[in-house]
Amino acid sequence: MNGEPLTLGAEIHGMALGSLQSNGYLIIDPETRETLLVDPGGDSEKVFEWCAALNAQVCMILNTHGHGDHIGANAPVKERFGVPLGIHKDDAEVLGDPMLNLSAYFDPVTSPPPDFLLEPGTNIDWNGPTVKVLLTPGHSPGSVSFLGDGWIVSGDVLFNGGIGRTDFPRCDHARLLQSIREELLTLPDDTIVYPGHGEPTTIGAERETNPFLQSELVREQ
Repeated sequence: MNGEPLTLGAEIHGMALGSLQSNGYLIIDPETRETLLVDPGGDSEKVFEWCAALNAQVCMILNTHGHGDHIGANAPVKERFGVPLGIHKDDAEVLGDPMLNLSAYFDPVTSPPPDFLLEPGTNIDWNGPTVKVLLTPGHSPGSVSFLGDGWIVSGDVLFNGGIGRTDFPRCDHARLLQSIREELLTLPDDTIVYPGHGEPTTIGAERETNPFLQSELVREQ
């Protein structure tokens, strides 16, 4: 995933990172170049080159959730940029434990503890366009999504043609469907979805064609 569309109010740049090719995102204020780095899942040198090429001035690291493929480069990125790291409280405990963050099964990683906790319903405190934190649990207890003006970074909640896995420890399929129904499908159909894996999509496209969202449980508004 290497698309670099310009969305309302912010530049959103995505890149597939790490052995599992999770999508990391740079949310950039186009005037100041101040940047939120979301889910640096690995390949730290590639991340550094990416930021330099875009003149992205990283001011904080945000994790949508604590699974290893989304936090793999937290430590080197935090050390290089000297910026704070944020995650929801319900996923904070897994950052330093490869068994809990599931990386023990493919490429064990640990992350520094968070410097602050993401609070659902609040806006990220930065000098850029409004980015709101939505609590979207199910794939993990502390999964969050980041909502901007006309776009959402959904982590491993909603994909292009799919939804997050719920066959891991600490997952909850019913809660995932509830999160999608109550937090995502209530957004306008033209909202761009930047997922944790794969290509971007829109809320409308997923509402109409995503095979996992055809049950009345999810479609009922």
